[in-house]
Amino acid sequence: MATNRPDVQITASLDRPQVQYAVRQLAERLRKAGYADVVTAGIDGSARATGTDRHTGCHIELVVDTDHLGPESFEIAPFRVDAGTDAGTREDAAVEPGPRTGIRIAAGDGRGLIYGALHVSDLVARGIGLDEIPVCREVPRLGFRAIKFDLPWDTYRHSYALSQHQETCRDLGYWEAFLDMMCANRLNVLTLWNLHPYPFLIKPTNFPEASPWTDTEMAEWKSLFAAVFRLAHERGIDTYVMPFNIFVTPEFARAHGVATDNLEHHFFVDGDRSEVIKRYTRECVTQMLEEYPLLTGIGLTLGEGMGGMTPAEREEWIRETIVEGMRRADRQSKLIHRIPFSGGTGSAGATTVEMERVTRAGIEKEARLGCFEKPIHAGLKFNWSHPLSTTRLVKVHGGKLYGTYFDPVPTDYKVFWTARNEDIFCLRWGVPSFIRQHIAENSHDYVGGYMIGSETYIPAKDYFTRPGFKVPWRYAFERQWLYYLLWGRLLYDHTVDDAVIAAGFTRRYGDAGRALMEAHELAGRTPLRLGFSFDTTWDFTLYAEGFMARNPDAPDGPRVEFISVDRLISQPPLDPSYVAIPEYVDAVARDESFGDDRLTPVAMAAELEADCRRALEIIESIDPGDDIALSFELADVATWARMGLYFACKLRGAVALQRYRTQGSDVTPGTGDAARATAVAELEEALVHWDAVIDLTRPLYNEMPLTHLSEQDGRPWQENDHLRFHWALLRPDVERDIEIARTEGGP
Repeated sequence: MATNRPDVQITASLDRPQVQYAVRQLAERLRKAGYADVVTAGIDGSARATGTDRHTGCHIELVVDTDHLGPESFEIAPFRVDAGTDAGTREDAAVEPGPRTGIRIAAGDGRGLIYGALHVSDLVARGIGLDEIPVCREVPRLGFRAIKFDLPWDTYRHSYALSQHQETCRDLGYWEAFLDMMCANRLNVLTLWNLHPYPFLIKPTNFPEASPWTDTEMAEWKSLFAAVFRLAHERGIDTYVMPFNIFVTPEFARAHGVATDNLEHHFFVDGDRSEVIKRYTRECVTQMLEEYPLLTGIGLTLGEGMGGMTPAEREEWIRETIVEGMRRADRQSKLIHRIPFSGGTGSAGATTVEMERVTRAGIEKEARLGCFEKPIHAGLKFNWSHPLSTTRLVKVHGGKLYGTYFDPVPTDYKVFWTARNEDIFCLRWGVPSFIRQHIAENSHDYVGGYMIGSETYIPAKDYFTRPGFKVPWRYAFERQWLYYLLWGRLLYDHTVDDAVIAAGFTRRYGDAGRALMEAHELAGRTPLRLGFSFDTTWDFTLYAEGFMARNPDAPDGPRVEFISVDRLISQPPLDPSYVAIPEYVDAVARDESFGDDRLTPVAMAAELEADCRRALEIIESIDPGDDIALSFELADVATWARMGLYFACKLRGAVALQRYRTQGSDVTPGTGDAARATAVAELEEALVHWDAVIDLTRPLYNEMPLTHLSEQDGRPWQENDHLRFHWALLRPDVERDIEIARTEGGP
């Protein structure tokens, strides 16, 4: 580690917003690392300084080199500064440390310069001196690394869990912090979603009656979004507005007598194809792109508010409105075409070969218009709404993927996988090996990247932490730092060394953080294994963090509820390599076995047991002291581990209960009354682990609003808005499993 911090001069060859941001970030981080005398020259419009000969320390030069480096790529190499001159001699290997050394950060664009500058500052934060920075070259594997961010206004779903974030999301300080996080983790696309975004960004010139705001209120909205787009642009982050279709404001509906049956904006409704709505939508798109020159593009979503329309009719409506509005704007923009999920006229998901053909033809036609920067990005949901389950593509939204989108390999568009998170909100989570494997197995030549994020959770207000703690974070996303770090850095390059990931822990927690990465890896497999073994579709069909799932056959109507032992037995798996409990029990009864390509519930229970006990061993050796953030981190790992041990016991108990139910009073070992006794014992042990989960989380976490509960028993969201989630509230359901095994032999 460097002990004497020399002075530093940073210069840049270009005066661009991204370059200015790179220099500011590098200078600030060097000062924090002890380089007190850091001078920037040629930045923010000032004249390029030529007095590097007057500096006895290190000269860092930032250069855009498009001849040798591609977009987002960077190269770092030391060079010697000749006495009395500003010129440097580049070296291909490290130079001898000394007072006349320099570092050249070259990149293919401004975004690459930011990543290169942050790379240097990260190395310095790890204790490496500027005179010890190694030569390196980094190139992105995937160019589209996006976040899906649902805005808390005019939300897709209606719930206090979403609307509670409105104040936070109107705070520009929040957006600055969130975009800094994205940039640090090399996430380069921010997509902003709500049902009908236009009235929050513009007052339509020819339809002023559509606006619900006063002029003052409209000015405030415009100031907010203009600033968000500016901050993103400075950080090299593309921005997209993602409207759903077909929607208008209530004010517009009443004024024109259209769409009056959907003033509250429900999303599964028939599409109103009135000509006035087409014109309104088209003009809103054009005006928005022209009033916000730093807005990168728009996304198309063909589904919501389009009931009663065939795939071809949906494509035609989009082409006449949003696409045409983009074409008429006075500039080029980028386009996201979200692959539609309904192959018929209904709104429920159903894929067909014909829908794939129509959609591909539509995307290729859009590419030929000439108004979009290529490639167009075409999105598919990986394993519907629950990709935190298996790295195998089992389904997309609507069902089977037939392959038309990438056979033959497209030239004008790239597919991206939407890796939704509708399962983990409160507990810190991150499994490096899973995300690394996911990207490695699914980055085909037709794939341009991933989009991560949620539709039922907004990472803004921290509504989890109980009052009274002096925590070092302010916003919810800061708690989930590992989730964003893993997805961002591994999407940029999934072969990156584990040391880069481990450095994230040691920067936060010092030596105590070294073991935390392994503990997270082991305990964090718990929700993945639940998702792997439990078939799911849309958002509410699973909430792994709470061991909850939607029961479509509940007596009072569909509801999201605790996964009982009966449900665990009866639910088919998501990944076909998992052996469902009934299949396993039947096979064992016939003295049959499974190959290495299948995972049995007993084997999964053994894996859970081993991983989670090892995770607990690791964290028991870590003393958090007065570090409140580390205390929370350890508690979350322990919670996942205890949930994993609970799951292991429940799997063994479910297998034993199924044996009892199918084999009755047989005297064969492991069957009959002995099997029921085993089931009871395992489920009683499961309760011990669930109580440990409660003991860990009750002191730390509030009872939380949860969007998954907004449609309970078929009631409107207003009647469910009081419902809350906490593991303690589910304890009676955990006990009920024991009673099921103890008192009856069938579901």
